[in-house]
Amino acid sequence: MADRDGIFAGEDPFVIARQWLDTARVSEPTDPNAIALASVDATGLPNVRMVLLKEIEPAAFVFYTNYESRKAQEIEQAGKAAFVLHWKSLARQIRVRGTVVREDGEIADVYYKSRSLKSRLGAWASHQSQPLSSRTALMAQVAKVTAQQGADPGRPPFWGGFRIVPVEIEFWSDGAFRLHDRFRWSRNTVKEPWNIERLCP
Repeated sequence: MADRDGIFAGEDPFVIARQWLDTARVSEPTDPNAIALASVDATGLPNVRMVLLKEIEPAAFVFYTNYESRKAQEIEQAGKAAFVLHWKSLARQIRVRGTVVREDGEIADVYYKSRSLKSRLGAWASHQSQPLSSRTALMAQVAKVTAQQGADPGRPPFWGGFRIVPVEIEFWSDGAFRLHDRFRWSRNTVKEPWNIERLCP
């Protein structure tokens, strides 16, 4: 597409996404990798929450969570999810929709070990999304798992990653007078080549 140049240039949407995220790491003051992750429950009612995107792989986007959490249960039930990365400092965003599979092997182990000790123990202690009687009860659980797991806890069996393999990626940049630039990369299945379209603002 002749006018897809500048920040939109390139033949690989994952490379473009990494370039945008790298730019945002310089200008965005807090958590440039924060995504608003959307899922739906069994009735079709949507949920959205902020999580941290941890990796843009050559063909997927990866984040980590507790598999017993509501978001994980909804994602696994549907097998699909969507998210948006938005950077106010750059006036840009990336929207992604796709299928989801677990990442609970060696890659998840390596990432888990890279986290701080307190974060690793917190993953063991928190029954994410479940009712909690008090913060005191949570801290008591942290103390308990600290005594049980020691100074080098392994990754909990209920904690790991999800890999979102997109069928749609949209790159959006703010334009004067709300005449924004939007390019959508789409495909019917993850095995097909991308179709690229410029969209009206």
